[in-house]
Amino acid sequence: MQLIAVVNGPNLNLLGSREPAIYGEATWEEIRKGMEEKAREIGVELEFFQSNHEGAVIDHLQELAVRAQGLIINPGALSHYSYCLRDALASLNLPVIEVHITNIYAREEWRSHSVMSSVVKGVISGLGSYGYEMALLALSEWMKTGG
Repeated sequence: MQLIAVVNGPNLNLLGSREPAIYGEATWEEIRKGMEEKAREIGVELEFFQSNHEGAVIDHLQELAVRAQGLIINPGALSHYSYCLRDALASLNLPVIEVHITNIYAREEWRSHSVMSSVVKGVISGLGSYGYEMALLALSEWMKTGG
């Protein structure tokens, strides 16, 4: 079974309680359960990781490079400045989709640019927690077709 890794950066462990008017009321556990259900339907395996530490995210990505076939990443605020995370993503030989719960282009100016976007296959922004499921479906399809 193909493995899709889901990696979340800083503060995403607080989903549901962190500024729900902006990020929604769904907890990470609820989002994760929905993704697991969808993964069973489409026949892929999921693995989840979250860290508030940039280096831990990079270490995990390097470890995933040898066993995952796809990656969904929400780098959180690291999206806007972490060139070392961008370089780690660029070194992966697998399709990556960057997900943002909010529309980063409609928020503060500093959030409107992601240094990750130039090295990922696609970006989903502003669709709330549903963006994770959309990324899962897109990756699954790309992996089937060699996308």
